[in-house]
Amino acid sequence: MAKFRFQDLEIWQKAIEIGDRLLDIADDLESQKKFRFAEQLRGAALSISNNIAEGSGSDSDREFAQFLNFAKRSCFEDANMLIVFSRRKLITEDVRQKLFEALDEECRKIQNFKKKLRA
Repeated sequence: MAKFRFQDLEIWQKAIEIGDRLLDIADDLESQKKFRFAEQLRGAALSISNNIAEGSGSDSDREFAQFLNFAKRSCFEDANMLIVFSRRKLITEDVRQKLFEALDEECRKIQNFKKKLRA
């Protein structure tokens, strides 16, 4: 069975888990007819794992690091949307806090992985 390099990366595996949780929220937003919010969240939710996967196919560690920067920035975009959704009472504070913790951990893991690339 074929396997891609990114599938073994813990940062990608965690990004997939976070993405699943964010996509569940997007599905709920869509059912509330908050289509623009749902669409924006779907894109950002997928962006973390997509950039890690795409970067893993780079020819150089420097190029891979650029994609990791994009993935990290997507974590911040997701965090911002969660704040807005919480303020608008579209998600609970508990949901926001748990996802914030997961996104913060993911950012740190991405940063540490980037350091390993440079070593």
